[in-house]
Amino acid sequence: MNNRTRSFLYAAVIAIAVVVIFLGFLSSLANPLSWLLIVVLLMLPIFHTKLFPDNQIKWKDEYSVGITFIDADHKKLIMLLNKFTVAYDHHTSEEFEKSALDELISYTIYHFEREEKMMSDNEYPDFIAHKAKHEEMIAEVNSFVALYNEKGHEALEEVSDYLKAWLINHINGTDKGYSQFMNDKGIN
Repeated sequence: MNNRTRSFLYAAVIAIAVVVIFLGFLSSLANPLSWLLIVVLLMLPIFHTKLFPDNQIKWKDEYSVGITFIDADHKKLIMLLNKFTVAYDHHTSEEFEKSALDELISYTIYHFEREEKMMSDNEYPDFIAHKAKHEEMIAEVNSFVALYNEKGHEALEEVSDYLKAWLINHINGTDKGYSQFMNDKGIN
């Protein structure tokens, strides 16, 4: 069952429970079924969270590379990736999916340019290899965009999975590789 159907069913259950509560209270305020359903409604978000865990990435302090503006960029990339994931998970409109994907790609390119400028300006010794990883990622994403343009929504799961894995691995691996070098240059 996809998230869109699950959300619809979740809303339908809530609506039916509210109607039953209202009808029960019409007969008597002491109606135990109405009070029981109120308790169930209050507990529903807790059960929903346990049954259907969040598919979002949460920023962790361990992701920090020790450079304020890079960490801010990474936090924004995670937020944009989460927005894109919501668009995919809930099968929103094609316009929203495309907009979320375009915004994520645009900001990723902007971030890469800022990061590469910082490395170049500070003569980071592994600059060429790091830039090559950025170029590989952009090429991969562009192939996903082409696939999305061809197949539509079905192509987005691959994009979402790839971007989640790539971003966290890149931050924790390649980006942390320049942290100490840049900190030693006075960039924090």
